[in-house]
Amino acid sequence: MSAHGLDPADLDQDGLAVRREVLGADHVAGSLARADATTAEFQQLITRYAWNEIWTRPGLDRRMRSAVTLTALVAHGHWNEFEMHVRAARRNGLTGEEIVEILLQTAIYCGVPAANSAFAIAQRVLAEPAPAD
Repeated sequence: MSAHGLDPADLDQDGLAVRREVLGADHVAGSLARADATTAEFQQLITRYAWNEIWTRPGLDRRMRSAVTLTALVAHGHWNEFEMHVRAARRNGLTGEEIVEILLQTAIYCGVPAANSAFAIAQRVLAEPAPAD
């Protein structure tokens, strides 16, 4: 770890590449720059396990993984992660209309209050230009 956060060379490189593709290089760079002695091992864990071991499995494509992720985040009320993953879902090829359909589905299975919060966040994110990276 450097004085400016976690050195990307200290991370699983395959997982780091997928993480950058899904979340965007700027987001990942910011996460690594904020890493410190408290969070560095967690950053290493999620890069290796979530982004290399799970997001690269052949059973689901990235669009489906994004749909499942959005649903899980709504179900648990993880709103900061939800906002980030709405952007990721767009980067993974989900359209705004598909994201709306996912959120309508969550209203039934995760609850209307959770879907209400999700729609407010999605409305804001979907009004942004589509992510380029």
